[in-house]
This record gives sequence, C-alpha cells and structure tokens, in this order.
Amino acid sequence: MDRDLLRQCLAYHGESLFNTLKCEQTENPDFQAVVSDLSKASYERGNGGQGNQLVEQFIARKADILFSPAWKTATPRQEQQEEEEAAEPYAIMPPVELFMEVSYEERRAMLYRDLERGDIVVGKINNIREYGFFLTLLCMAGGLERDIEDLELSALCHIREIPSTGNHDDPLSYYQIGDLIRAGVKDIDRYQEKITVSLQPSSLTPSSEHIKLGVISREELPVHYSRSIQAASDTSETYGRLLRGCHGYHNPSVVEYLLGMVGVSDTQPPSMMRGLQSKHFEEEDFASAIRKKQSASWALKCVRAGVDHFKHGRHVEAMNEYNKALEIDTNNVEALVARGALYANKGSIMKAITDFELGLESCPDHRNAKKYLCQTLVERGKQLEEQEKLVTAEGLYRRALSLDDSYPEAQEALRKITDTMQVSWPQHTPHKYLHIHTHTQMPTLLGVLIQGQTLRYCG
Repeated sequence: MDRDLLRQCLAYHGESLFNTLKCEQTENPDFQAVVSDLSKASYERGNGGQGNQLVEQFIARKADILFSPAWKTATPRQEQQEEEEAAEPYAIMPPVELFMEVSYEERRAMLYRDLERGDIVVGKINNIREYGFFLTLLCMAGGLERDIEDLELSALCHIREIPSTGNHDDPLSYYQIGDLIRAGVKDIDRYQEKITVSLQPSSLTPSSEHIKLGVISREELPVHYSRSIQAASDTSETYGRLLRGCHGYHNPSVVEYLLGMVGVSDTQPPSMMRGLQSKHFEEEDFASAIRKKQSASWALKCVRAGVDHFKHGRHVEAMNEYNKALEIDTNNVEALVARGALYANKGSIMKAITDFELGLESCPDHRNAKKYLCQTLVERGKQLEEQEKLVTAEGLYRRALSLDDSYPEAQEALRKITDTMQVSWPQHTPHKYLHIHTHTQMPTLLGVLIQGQTLRYCG
C-alpha cells in the first residue's frame, strides 16, 4: 500500500480509522509492511458527525484498492511519458553544460554563485538525525535548471522547516532514507559552501507557491533531469539530436507560446523590460541599426590595427586586418581606402582603383578616397602610355580631373598626351572617317579636325 496516501487519510479521519484498518486488513501483507510505521504517530478524528463510521468501514475494507500504488500510475509508464511529451508545448532540454567540457570545480563554483533563496531543488535523503535530515542534491527544479548530482552537494532540512502532518509527535517519522524530496532553498552560505532547504511553502517565491514540496515519486522528477540521464547513458547523444527528438520542438506555435510566457509582443518593440514595451522607438534604435553602428566601430578598430602594421612594414598583417574589417562591415569606407592604398603600394593598381571606387560609392565626399583615386588613375594612365594605349590613358586622366579639376599631375599628363596624340596621328587614313568606340571613353575628341579628316564618336 502507498504509505503517503494512508498517512493523508489517517490524518483526516483519525485513530478510529486506523483501528478499523488493523481489523479489516490483518491478513494483508502490504498493510502489515507499513503498519509499524503508521503506529508511531497518534491521530485524532478530523471531523465528527454521523456517517463517519460507515465511511471508515468502507475505506478499511477497500484499502487494498484505494491505497494501491498503482493509482499513481494508472497508465503504464511508457504511455504516460508519451502523453506528457505529446502535451509538451516547447522543448524541455537538459542544461547545455551537460554537452560542454566544464570542469567540476567551475560548475560547483557557478552553482554557489547563481543559487538564490526561493529556488527549488530535488534531492534524496541520505541521513536522518534528531534535528533534521540531509539531502544529496540531484537537480534544480525551479528558478535555475541544472543537473548537479555529480557535484556531491548536500543540503540540510532542519526539523523546524518540516511541516507537521496531523499531530505527529515526530515530523521526521514520516521520512525514510532514500526518499526523493522536493524542497525550497532557505539559505546559502557561499563562503562555507552550505545549503539549507525548507519544506514550508513560505520558503518559495510568489511565482512558485503552487509547487508542492515534500516527498515525490520518480515520475515527478523534472523532465530535463530525466533527459539528462538519457543523454549521459548514450555517449553518441548530441544536443541537436536530443532537441529534435522533443515533441515541443515540433510545435508550430512554439514561438507564440514562448513569447506569451515571457510577456513579449511580436508586434511591438520586444523587450524584457515592461517600461520599454509601451514605448515607440525610432528606426535607428532597433537592433539592425545598432548592430550596423557596432559593426562599423569594430571594423574601424581593425583598420587602425592594419594602419599600424602598414607603418611598420608588416604588409601581410595589415592586409589581414583590412580584410577582417570588410568581413565585419562590407561597405566600410576607411577599410576600402586603406586596403586600396596597400594594393597601390604593392603595384596592384587595378585592385586599388576598384577599392577606391567602392569607397566613393558609399561616401562620395570622402577626401582621401578622391585623392588616392586621382593619384592611382594618373599612375595607371602612365602605365598605359608606356604600352602606347594613348586613348585609354587620356580617358583616365580626364576621369581624374572630373574628380578634382585642380589636380596638377592630371592636368600636366593630359596636356602632354594631347600634344603627343596630335603629333603622332596618321597623316593618311584609308577611310573618310576614323571611328573611336565607346570603350575608349573619348567623346572629347568629337568634332576635332586632324589633317582635314573628321573624327566621329561612334556610340
């Protein structure tokens, strides 16, 4: 027979029911197994009046059915577990540190740091003394959710923290070594590493007052603890596999459910702070805008580190920092200009021009981007002159002047190449018109007369 159910019934009906039980269940071995424990306490009738005797006789005669432990699990454990999982609104997972390499000392220190009064723990009685009993803590069951069985932690539940059941002379007689206990944390001595717990409802926080403290069955152990045992017994089990195996993970309404639990609206600016939920914010106050500012700041730190490397001749390290900055913020002007300068210094003129142009696209008024692009365009034009690609070189000089019409090097280069082209242009041409195509970017030559021939710009 279930001892807890018998105790509750006897506490209400009193000693007369106990005497009737002894008469009716004399030959029942299940009753005889608990009768010595029940006889240690004295009972008084909980309510008077006619009809109690008939009720007590009915209870006594049907005690083997009414107090059968099977009532706690009316369905097989497997079916009950499936029903619980099917009703799971979200995935209840073991603590993530179970899947991480966290040392024993660190986990123990973190528990003493984070544990607070009012948190709920589950433990197993390992010792009973005249002043209370000691628990070996197994897991947290409210507030924090951690599995701490391997941390070898003990907690004391003092006798004054144990509520009396009926009029027991000794509240400890209700408990035995090996019982599973759910209790509230009463006090924590972090320096001495001592924990005291209580079975009084007053030890809980207002949000946890509905949780029953005292003896529990294995079926009442927290789900995350049961799944931790499952994961620990299978070394191939991963966090992802366990997560996908939870019914709650596949709940299509899991997001709405979790938002409702924490009281956050998915239509208003989400915040865990109630005061902020009622306010309306500008777009630049939202996460995406703030993240953009943070990325720009982080990228700028990388640029500064790259510039320092560049000044000391560490070009490879400088390039790594510039690339890192652009991975963080793809349109960071300072990173593009700095990388372009490094490309130009190494002779990669076309890559430098590309970076400077991208920088100007993001910030058209960036002074250094304009300055360096003008210099690089003139340098590239001189390379093309050496290759006798005069028309293309002239286009680059004019492009430089479109960015800065007072740039002296571009003005001088354009004057020289114009003179050279006029002197070296062919004296005779087999066609009436010379054609200059769009890829030369030379519309400025439109209508120029050379040796009586008309240059025509062909689009």
